[in-house]
Amino acid sequence: MHAEIPVELASARKLRDRNTVVYRLAHWPIWIFVFFIAPGPLTFDLFARGFDHRMALWLGAVLLATGIAGLRGRLPGVEPRPYIIRFVEDKPNPLYRRVCYTFAWSAALTFVTLNLAGLIGALATGRWQLRQIYDVAYFPLAGLIWVLGALGKLPRVKPSTKGEGHERRYFYGTVWAVCVAQPLLWLMWKLFPAGFAYDLGKLVIFAGVLALMGRLAYRGRLPRTRPIVPGELAISD
Repeated sequence: MHAEIPVELASARKLRDRNTVVYRLAHWPIWIFVFFIAPGPLTFDLFARGFDHRMALWLGAVLLATGIAGLRGRLPGVEPRPYIIRFVEDKPNPLYRRVCYTFAWSAALTFVTLNLAGLIGALATGRWQLRQIYDVAYFPLAGLIWVLGALGKLPRVKPSTKGEGHERRYFYGTVWAVCVAQPLLWLMWKLFPAGFAYDLGKLVIFAGVLALMGRLAYRGRLPRTRPIVPGELAISD
């Protein structure tokens, strides 16, 4: 590990035997959001034109499915007890964790990639064709990520939880970058007019925020992005 990157000692982390009700309820909306935005073109319409009956039906289905899964303890962070307590233990990664984190990776990576493509396309052609890009490319790209998750090729989605102490930092680093850059891009898209100079500014700011947050995450300066030194008991969030 690079000397500049601080680490967390697993032995210094507070252990808990059970997740509190508040803790479990606080994690449920995360998975509601992850699965709600899974149909990308529908999500595009949500941010472009607002909520409609299609989204209401889909949200209802997501609430029902994630609610049942949460009551059964089959959502990460919503389990009655923490699943991972040893970061070096070669413990099977449950199917529900692999499915949830696969869709979380898809949500984090697919929208960013397509939005970058839309910005670059607007600069190259002088026309915004982001909706067309989503229609054509969203499900092939998301499907590729789903396949990689099914094959266990993504962090936190591997068959074993042995590398959790490091894999969690890649995941949370990506989440931090996306959760800051994406709302900022949406705000610029709403407020700034079209035009080469404005589109270039959007691209520079969007890519710059992603790079800055990625750098901070790499150096362990953001919550949950420090590697946890294995070998002792610790709880994974």
